Amino acid sequence: MKIALFPGSFDPITIAHVDILKRSLPLFDKIVVGIGLNSSKQSFLSAEKREEIVKSIFVNDSNVEVQLYQGLTIDFCKKINATYMVRGIRSASDFEYERAIAQINKTMMPEVETIILLSRPEYSAISSTIVRDILRNNGDVSQFVPKEALEFL
Repeated sequence: MKIALFPGSFDPITIAHVDILKRSLPLFDKIVVGIGLNSSKQSFLSAEKREEIVKSIFVNDSNVEVQLYQGLTIDFCKKINATYMVRGIRSASDFEYERAIAQINKTMMPEVETIILLSRPEYSAISSTIVRDILRNNGDVSQFVPKEALEFL
């Protein structure tokens, strides 16, 4: 069984995240959306709220699971038996960052392959950081997040 991990903070999940995940679904038997918990980061949404949002978006996709995790992403891959990691990139700087992480992960766990998907051009400016900023300032994020997420925000 080909299991992939799609890790991130998803704080909040955006339409760009959803696009990457939906485009990667045909490649794997199962994709686990791993919501990473980072104690050194101040989250906008609680972990439980992020989990609830992601589950509501993929409720009809039986090959998508959502799990919270702490610690090294590569250790979480071991725990869920994932041999692939899916990442999305928007820019050259994203590529450099993801390349470095993928190479370290490959050294730590050679059996895990990182699959990088390019963001669609129309989504390349969308990031959770920008969406959080809009939310903090009471702006309208409806064009940047999945419709299922709006009721939670």
